[in-house]
Amino acid sequence: MTLSIAFSGKGGVGKTTVAGMLIRYLIEKEQGPLLAVDADSNYNLNEVLGVAVEQTLGGVRESMKKGDVPSGMTKDRFMSMRLEEAVVEEKDFDLVVMGQPEGQGCYCAANTLLSQFLLKLVDNYASIVMDNEAGMEHISRLTTRNIDYLLVVSDPSKRGLQAAQRIAELARDLNIGVRETCLILNNVRQEMTAPIKAMLEGTGLKLLGSVQADETIAEYDLNGRPTFELPRDNPALLSAFAIFDSLFQKR
Repeated sequence: MTLSIAFSGKGGVGKTTVAGMLIRYLIEKEQGPLLAVDADSNYNLNEVLGVAVEQTLGGVRESMKKGDVPSGMTKDRFMSMRLEEAVVEEKDFDLVVMGQPEGQGCYCAANTLLSQFLLKLVDNYASIVMDNEAGMEHISRLTTRNIDYLLVVSDPSKRGLQAAQRIAELARDLNIGVRETCLILNNVRQEMTAPIKAMLEGTGLKLLGSVQADETIAEYDLNGRPTFELPRDNPALLSAFAIFDSLFQKR
């Protein structure tokens, strides 16, 4: 049975970095074959993983709209072939990127395409990790559905925790088939203050743990180095792995 995990959270809280850490964790735990999915139109999971992306699902759809279908091949068959070509195959994982939508401000068709394509792929993988766009758009359009864990990432700030609470509430109200919704605090530099603890309690979310702040991550980002290659003893990576241990030990 495929293990499916989706990430969400306010922009800038580091959810893509944490998603990359989970992908590395699952690889080390030999939970493959593994599919990484970047469902954000402003994609950068590939940069975290150190993977070049030449084609996105949104790009495939755009080219199909131009009617460039070879003679003797149906449009559906050609679309299927092009989508399969958009899967980036690495040694330890495959990567699919949604990419840009077909028109300014419109993501619906691209999201639908991603959802339909994932349904065809899901049985080929033991684990799927989906990094979603910031905010709640992916949930309201049902890109994220029928998953084991929705991991909502927040920094220890009022706005981040408010966004996390709203995401969890929307996922529950839409009844999209999430088995469990949990919170991960990222970029934590000190012990939680009383106001932060009060806000955490107010979200009603189960706190899995905190990822320690570490300047090495900022240095990697600044220099264009994939954080997927962080040293194994990096404090942030170690704290993330401890969170994942606690999450999956009950499976």
